[in-house]
Amino acid sequence: MIRLLALDLDGTLIDDDLVISRRVRCAVAEAKERGVTVTLATGRMFDATLPFARALDITAPLVCYQGGLIQSLDSSTPFYRATMEPALVREVLEWQTERGWHIALYADYDVFIAQRRYPETFYRAMLGERLVWVDDLSLALEQHEPVKFIFVAEQPQADHIEREMQDHFGGRMEIVRSHAMFVEGNPLGVSKGDALARLADHLDVPQEQVMAIGDQGNDVSMISWAGVGVAMGDASPVLQAVADWSAPPLAEDGAAVAIERFVLTSQAVGELQENKPPCDKIFGHRSTQKNTDKKSKKNL
Repeated sequence: MIRLLALDLDGTLIDDDLVISRRVRCAVAEAKERGVTVTLATGRMFDATLPFARALDITAPLVCYQGGLIQSLDSSTPFYRATMEPALVREVLEWQTERGWHIALYADYDVFIAQRRYPETFYRAMLGERLVWVDDLSLALEQHEPVKFIFVAEQPQADHIEREMQDHFGGRMEIVRSHAMFVEGNPLGVSKGDALARLADHLDVPQEQVMAIGDQGNDVSMISWAGVGVAMGDASPVLQAVADWSAPPLAEDGAAVAIERFVLTSQAVGELQENKPPCDKIFGHRSTQKNTDKKSKKNL
């Protein structure tokens, strides 16, 4: 029985159009009606996550900043918050300046950017509305606490940046891939998995009754930790390797299919009953695809 459901946003519920499909909204609504607590677990800042939470009528605390923030929608005080050491971030800024990499710095509740290499609509859609354009990012550290940073680059360069960052800063911060174009640096020990475990403990939900769905390397920790970990069909190979089950891709409403399979069906004597939930009657699509290449860590 699933009592807590954690959903990644980008690549799992939304594509570049930022629209949550009707079928996904239906599945989430039915899960909530059955008493399941639903949350979003994302790298986005709190303010940028709120519109999606409201669209799904989510009231549970949200996991933001890759697990660096847990906060309720009706509270101005975080349940949990982590920040980075300013000296370490300054070292990163010097490192990227020498290499000409493009970086966005999240500090307090804003995103600071020193160069504009993409249209402003790109930054607002992908990073959030609270953009602050500055001449020198290091000046932002004098008045604000750094939360995380993102290198933005086309995929081949992003691959190179990820390798260099792991080689030089691995063990001093968490370096994750959250998008084909994004390489993130987060406080050491911060992850979606850690945050989901904190939230489950706060809600008194045992690990085996937690389900998580994601698509990128930054989701590995929560997919590994959750009692039922689901990878989207177009997820990264590293995430597919740790997932219990592979859903169809985003374009085929994979998150809804996973919710229908593991939350909205009946379970009896340890086996899943393949009863079609109301969402199937409305939208007429169902998948029984399994990730047969992976030895599951649990007997589903």
